[in-house]
Amino acid sequence: MTRLNGPLFFILATLMLDAIGIGIVFPIMPELMARVGAGDVGEGSFWAGVLMAAYAGAQFVCGPIVGSISDAWGRKPVLLAALACLVLDYILMALAGSFWLLLLGRTLAGVAGATYITATAYVSDITPKEQRAARFGLIGAAFGVGFVLGPALGGLVAGWHVTAPFWVAAALAAANLALGLFVLPESLREENRRPFGARQINPFASFRRAFALPGLTVPLIALALFEFANMVYPVLWAFWGKAALGWSTLTIGLSLSAYGVLMALAQAVVMPFAVVRLGERRLVIFGLAVSAFAMAVYGVTTATWLVLLVMPLAALSDLVPPTLTAIAANGAGEDEQGMVQGVIAALAALAAVAAPLIFTPLFRLFTDGSGLYWPGAPFMLGAVLVLAILPLVIRRERASAAAPR
Repeated sequence: MTRLNGPLFFILATLMLDAIGIGIVFPIMPELMARVGAGDVGEGSFWAGVLMAAYAGAQFVCGPIVGSISDAWGRKPVLLAALACLVLDYILMALAGSFWLLLLGRTLAGVAGATYITATAYVSDITPKEQRAARFGLIGAAFGVGFVLGPALGGLVAGWHVTAPFWVAAALAAANLALGLFVLPESLREENRRPFGARQINPFASFRRAFALPGLTVPLIALALFEFANMVYPVLWAFWGKAALGWSTLTIGLSLSAYGVLMALAQAVVMPFAVVRLGERRLVIFGLAVSAFAMAVYGVTTATWLVLLVMPLAALSDLVPPTLTAIAANGAGEDEQGMVQGVIAALAALAAVAAPLIFTPLFRLFTDGSGLYWPGAPFMLGAVLVLAILPLVIRRERASAAAPR
């Protein structure tokens, strides 16, 4: 059993706060946009998408930079600086009376959230090789708890005031910062540090090399398209729930938390069983099929009971990214694993940047009252994109089955 010493507890708390910071905004986004004068539900969804794109873009750009800085100057100063940045960011978001201050706040949150790489490196520094798998599992659990707590917290305390979630998050981040000052030693030895250089901070540097590896093009393309399509959930769930189903902020937060629980169960319980029974490639095909079905249902439904009924299938779609990641990793050499994982993370970040800029204008188009009222149109687009991946995966599966062993 893994013992939670002071530094490890601090790291897990930091990662959980990162996830809370991502999810706490989702249920209050419609009210937040209205507060800063960003328009009705359709127009507000567009500007909310800009905020989400700014967050993801900051993570994409700053991730390699933050990682390289921690390799040069140590993990502790980077982690503590990120927490201090989060405290200031949450306060700024709470006080913001204009969209541009919110945009600045979400960009700062993206920069601070890029410390995931540093936190993971810290765990690796302080953990013997034979215990790393278990402790990396704790990292995933911490993120999962944060993704469940964030929307629930946002939906619950927003009943006091729309800015209350930010004050609560600021207090949590400040408490964790104080803890880190006392319990967090530096983990990176002087002999293991490397100079800060420009070659390490280019997020595009490994793309060409990864796509040139035999057998990786299809998994990487499929993963990028799926991550883009699946972003319709975090980008529009709150606005869609309000426009198509008349949900309250609390209902939106609780529904997001329920989805988080189902997603965690799918990853922890269903995934090991499904891989053994179906194999990786057939599991991807199954996951894509149920994902497209769930998105199509959400594209046309106006009944809350049907949303809840289909939600477990929607959660099963989250089996696709880790399975595609495993296929890509198995297709790369042992000396190329870091490069491939970096490319996968970069593709996910790019999808998180692009999706809000595509889905929210489509949502706005179908909810502005000038034509057909169809809040679920972005979900239907997501279903079409997921279905478009299926022929690629099926063709690759057949080619692999026919290849000589």
